[in-house]
Amino acid sequence: MAFTLAACAEMLWRDRPMEWRVKRLCELGYEVGLWNWPDHDLAMLERSGATFSIMNGYLSGRLADDEGAAELLRTARQTAEVGLRLGVRRLNLHGTGLGEGGLPVTPCETVSGAMWLKARDTLERIADLAEEKGVVFTLENLNTAVDHPGVPFARAADTLALVSAVNRPGLKLNLDLYHAQIGEGNLIELCRSALPWIGEIQVADVPGRMEPGTGEIAYAGIARALAAMGYDGAVGMEAFASGDPDDALAAFRQAFNLPAT
Repeated sequence: MAFTLAACAEMLWRDRPMEWRVKRLCELGYEVGLWNWPDHDLAMLERSGATFSIMNGYLSGRLADDEGAAELLRTARQTAEVGLRLGVRRLNLHGTGLGEGGLPVTPCETVSGAMWLKARDTLERIADLAEEKGVVFTLENLNTAVDHPGVPFARAADTLALVSAVNRPGLKLNLDLYHAQIGEGNLIELCRSALPWIGEIQVADVPGRMEPGTGEIAYAGIARALAAMGYDGAVGMEAFASGDPDDALAAFRQAFNLPAT
């Protein structure tokens, strides 16, 4: 069993132009992860021949209030069109829009029951949009302790509860194990409970958000456990390189390169 490996282009070779980064990832055999599409030359990305694993699926908006949900759906529709143009496999969402430094545009420390119901309703409408456009949206867990304080529905348990409640093929989890390790831990059991709804798994080590092998997470063991569960989908490295990015990608591949059986 083999995983499909991808890497976030924005986080690697940061002194190089995006066209060079995309080409290099393709040469090394990786799918390409992106953040916000307005930051890039779409014609260049189209010409690149890359397979795009994931990109942000909205430009602004929130899950849990009427005004924010309307904006989220408006920009998600716009982004779905771009995703179809580029052949992006998954379009990523968060509980609220993220601004400079990954901080929430609209922070929220306490999530009410009404907000949970509104978030579920918004994601039902996202699933309708996914069905209409023939795309897949993912909802990503984040951490609030280090990178994204004030983001609602940030824990993996929160995103799993929402996605499983909607339970539609156009809405999946982007299960980020870096964020989950900081927020919750128990990663293998988390993967097991989330398995039916996972669209992509993202990885980086803790602390530091760098490639596997630089921190405390035993990614080779997680890879074996995922294979034993039957997961053969996408694994994306959303991490900075501790040194040479080519070496960081090689360490990532080694962690998820399962021995032949």
